[in-house]
This record gives sequence, structure tokens and C-alpha cells, in this order.
Amino acid sequence: MEILIWLGAAVSLAGLVGLIWCIVTVWKARKAGLSDEAMRATMQKVVPINTAALFLSVIGLMMVVIGILLS
Repeated sequence: MEILIWLGAAVSLAGLVGLIWCIVTVWKARKAGLSDEAMRATMQKVVPINTAALFLSVIGLMMVVIGILLS
């Protein structure tokens, strides 16, 4: 079950990278002083990626916990 733990850690890390990308993207948009419409467009682009990244992180952590419980 060690492979499940490492696989889960990798999936969780991929989710974390996605979350960091979302944070940086929104931070740059806020610093750029975009108009309300441009900020909305940026946020609409980031929200689905943020949700997918959170999903990946949760699945990865679940894989790690299951791997630990089964070993």
C-alpha cells in the first residue's frame, strides 16, 4: 500500500500547485487594478480551476489516509 500513499501525495501536490496558481492569478489581477468586468472575467476563469484543484487535493489526501489504514 506504500504506492497508494505516494500516489496520493503526488495527486495532493498537483492540487496544491493548482491552488497556488489560482491565488497568484487573482493576486496579479487585483494588483493590476482591472475594471470590474475584467476582474469578473478573471474570476470566472479561475473558479472552475480552483474547484478542480480542491477536488484533487481532497482525493489525494483520501488516498494517503486509505493507504495508511491498509498498511
